[in-house]
Amino acid sequence: MGIGGISIWQLVIVLVIVLLLFGTKKLRNLGGDLGGAVKGFKKAMGDEETKTLDQNTEKTAAEEEPAKEKDEAK
Repeated sequence: MGIGGISIWQLVIVLVIVLLLFGTKKLRNLGGDLGGAVKGFKKAMGDEETKTLDQNTEKTAAEEEPAKEKDEAK
C-alpha cells in the first residue's frame, strides 16, 4: 500500500501517461514556472516580514525617545 491507498505501480503508470500526454519539454517548462512562482512567493513573504520588523523597530524607537528625555530632565 502506498500513499492514500495508491500503490507505487499505479503512480508509475500515471507518471508515464502524463509524460506521454505533455512531453518532457512542457513538463520542464511547467516545473520552471512553478519553481519561479514559489521563489517569488518566498521573496514576497520575506519582504513583508522585513517590513513588519522595520515598522516594529521604528515604533519601539519612537516610544523609547520620550523615556530618554524624561530621564535626562531629572
